[in-house]
Amino acid sequence: MIACLSGTVRHKDLNAIVIDVAGVGYKVLVTTETALEVTPSSSIFLWTHLVVRETALELFGFRDKEALDTFELLITISGIGPKSALSILNVATPSMLRQAVASEDTTYLTRVSGIGKKNAEKIVLELKNKLKITKEDTSTSSAQVRAEGDALEALVSLGYSERDAREALKRIPKETEGASERVKAALKLLSQHA
Repeated sequence: MIACLSGTVRHKDLNAIVIDVAGVGYKVLVTTETALEVTPSSSIFLWTHLVVRETALELFGFRDKEALDTFELLITISGIGPKSALSILNVATPSMLRQAVASEDTTYLTRVSGIGKKNAEKIVLELKNKLKITKEDTSTSSAQVRAEGDALEALVSLGYSERDAREALKRIPKETEGASERVKAALKLLSQHA
């Protein structure tokens, strides 16, 4: 089992990077956020999960242990494979996922990651007892989780891609509350990159 990798980034795509470790290149599937953060020739350390299939070996990498732990919990749910779990982490940080589970809000998962209502309900139900939900997660109201989904929907309706809208919303301070305030802050960030 390959538990982690430390090396130099040799190549990157939208959801994968190649890490050179002592002359051996490992292709690692990562979130879009991780792929955008790294640059070729830079050093990197990733926590990894190796998926062994009959026809392939796939390595999934994460910048922090919390993301890896969340990924490994997601793939224990029937119907959620490693690529689906990575897609969920592409759109929901581990803390946002914990907040959605704590408030039993399936609308965030269905709106944001594009998974169906039944799968979202299954994720919330199965993760309720598995995730380490903190007081901070439970203090985040269902309304705040719903506001995040509403803000994303508003940005997409304004013509921004889901990926760009999600990335902008992730960079907004948590203190910014309410869908309209989050949309305003995201629009400022998105206009800087236009």
